[in-house]
This record gives sequence, C-alpha cells and structure tokens, in this order.
Amino acid sequence: MFEYHGWVTIRETAGVEDAPDGLLEQQLGEIRACLAELGDYGLVDLRVMNGTPFLHLAGAPNHDGGWRGVLLGLFERVGRIAPGSYGLLHVWDDEGVHPNAFRVFRLVRGEVSEHADALLSPAVPTLEDPWPELR
Repeated sequence: MFEYHGWVTIRETAGVEDAPDGLLEQQLGEIRACLAELGDYGLVDLRVMNGTPFLHLAGAPNHDGGWRGVLLGLFERVGRIAPGSYGLLHVWDDEGVHPNAFRVFRLVRGEVSEHADALLSPAVPTLEDPWPELR
C-alpha cells in the first residue's frame, strides 16, 4: 500500500515586495499544466481562496508504482515555478525503505527535503494493531 497526503500554499516569491502583475496567473497556468500530466487518479485540488492559491493531493494506490517520483517531481516543479511556495507531503509506503513509518517531504523556498514523522509513526501500533502471532 502506498498512501499520500499533501498540500502546498502557492506564493509567487518569498519576498515581502509585491510580485509583478500577472506573475501569479502565469505560474498557476504552468502548475495546471503539470497537474494535467498526473492523469485522473486520486485527489487533486487547486483552488484560490482569498487571493491565495492552494494545492491539495491525496491517494492510496496499491503500490508505489512510480508515484513517489511523480509526487516529489510535482513538488519540485511547483517550487521552481513559484519559489515562495511551501507545503508538506506525507507518504506511507509499506513496501518501501521505511515500511512502518510515514515520511514527510517539505517544500520551502523551492527546495524539497525529506524528514522522519513523529506523529503518525510507527504506523504499527500507532495507527494499526499488530498482526496476531500465527499459530
């Protein structure tokens, strides 16, 4: 099982000064094009609330099947397109390197970094009961 939940607040820049007119709309067009490449699996929601764009992603395919790379690639692309963006992507891959733990990928100032999760991990017994001993 491969489960993921992520969000990004999209910001033109990390600067305090106003961005050039039209920059955000251009960036959103580029981000929409990236999202169109994802296909039609899982939750993908990009909307603007009170003038700020937010991206939300979630899904649970049976196996990674390349999804980790696709999702991290998307976070990296959003960071390049709109370098003031920030967000988190939580991933649990029970067949991966950390089968009993969520991993958290952080997007800040155009950079994506990986971190251990202390709130939902270890998945067993935090989220699920252990399997009973086979007799």
